[in-house]
Amino acid sequence: MAEPDSVRASDADREAVAERLKAAFGEGRLDLAEYDERVRVAYAAVTVGELAPLTADLPAPAKPPASASASASASASASGEAVRDRGREKLVKEWRDWAGTSFLLVGIWAVTSFASGELKFFWPVIPMGIWAVILVAGMLYGGSRRG
Repeated sequence: MAEPDSVRASDADREAVAERLKAAFGEGRLDLAEYDERVRVAYAAVTVGELAPLTADLPAPAKPPASASASASASASASGEAVRDRGREKLVKEWRDWAGTSFLLVGIWAVTSFASGELKFFWPVIPMGIWAVILVAGMLYGGSRRG
């Protein structure tokens, strides 16, 4: 049976060490030259035993390093969530603006009706209705996709 340190390293092993080194560099535990050198050695490593010393003096990571595809997927997922959150915030703001303006228009209608002594035509329904239709259409059909 082969010694564990003499087992050939896989691309995933090398990538995991490189991710750990990247995290350590980001935390300020390695300077640029040392990070660069260790990453070069990691990608040139043939056995698991050559990878072990590269991270031996580093503390254990808070969470296991993600593979490149997993971190890209997580990044895309987080990005998608951020876009959805911005979309929700924008939608809530638009409806809040509609409600505030509608309240103001109804107030103007009420004051003018009261001042004239008779109920006037409820004209606020026209701008309120048009605006509401536009907001609902934006919700149903996605609105604009500007960046």
